[in-house]
This record gives sequence, C-alpha cells and structure tokens, in this order.
Amino acid sequence: MKAQTPAQGILLTRDYGDAVQYAVICDCGDSDHTHHVWVEAEDSNVSVTIYTTEKTKWWEVNRWKQIWTLLTKGYIEYEASIIMTEQQTINYAETLKSAVESSKKFANDRKNTNTLNQA
Repeated sequence: MKAQTPAQGILLTRDYGDAVQYAVICDCGDSDHTHHVWVEAEDSNVSVTIYTTEKTKWWEVNRWKQIWTLLTKGYIEYEASIIMTEQQTINYAETLKSAVESSKKFANDRKNTNTLNQA
C-alpha cells in the first residue's frame, strides 16, 4: 500500500506554515474518538502534540470514588484510543513525515530571512 493524497481518515484542519494541525478520524465513526495532531517547528526541534477530548459517563461509574480520587490525587486518569485501517495508518505516518519536513523548511526559511534582514 502507498500513502494517499488526499489521505483517507486524515484531515488537514489548519496550516500556519511552521505549524500544521490534523484531525485523525477513528474508523468506528464516533467523533469523540478523533485525535487532533499538531506538528510545529521550533528553533531547536520539531514537536508533535496529539490530544483528544476525554469524557466519562458519570452514570456508569462510582461518583464518590471519582470525587475521592480527584480530591486526593488532584486528577482523574482517562485513556484514549483510536481505530485505524491499514491504509489510514500508512497515511498517518506519511502525513507526520511530510508535516515535519515542511514545518522545518518553513522555520529554516524564516530564520534565514531574519538573518539576512539583520545583516
């Protein structure tokens, strides 16, 4: 299999040049499982941030246990997962690779322009 363009299951939502944002859709179709991926070129490296909005079904868990855990630990732990097809996984990997390369190029071009302007 080869990476697709446009990519199945990967949606470009923002492109700022040195940072891009994608929505990776879960194959189950539930939008609550969507992972949001930011790839950003910084001065010293490239950072990739993956996040999802977690929810709990309060009526299915012991609320007092949740409240006690929150009071004693200061946080509640959740897990996030995503189901991807083989094609979507290949597209995801290629999208990350492409986003890193283009973000780094944009950041380097901006740095070179700033260096030339200062000289």
